[in-house]
Amino acid sequence: MEYISNSVYETQEIAKNYAKTLNKGDVVILDGEMGAGKTAFTKGLALGLGITSEITSPTYAYLNEYDGKLYHYDCYRLTSGEDAEALGLTDYFYLDGICVIEWAQNIESALPKKVKTVTIEKLSENTRKIIL
Repeated sequence: MEYISNSVYETQEIAKNYAKTLNKGDVVILDGEMGAGKTAFTKGLALGLGITSEITSPTYAYLNEYDGKLYHYDCYRLTSGEDAEALGLTDYFYLDGICVIEWAQNIESALPKKVKTVTIEKLSENTRKIIL
């Protein structure tokens, strides 16, 4: 499915609805350039999963955990799948929560075989194309 979002709110609504299609243990890759709206999308996913905590980018922590339902990764600073394994990040792939990974290409060798990909393309300052 392809959507056009004209605001952060619309991006979050698309993600909130997408969350309803996910199952425990799913791994979702968010593909998009810096500033495309990956964290905004994750905020919508969290809402769709019933999480009310504030969702922030895990840029320096690598991983933020929310109620055992959502594991939000930022792998921008990692250079290999081995880095992710050494930090214990891959352990979360096999729990009952949803793993959402930004910059997954940096840890590609450690990813499970079955993943879902969401592509977010920045079309203008406020407009995004989201492909689920």
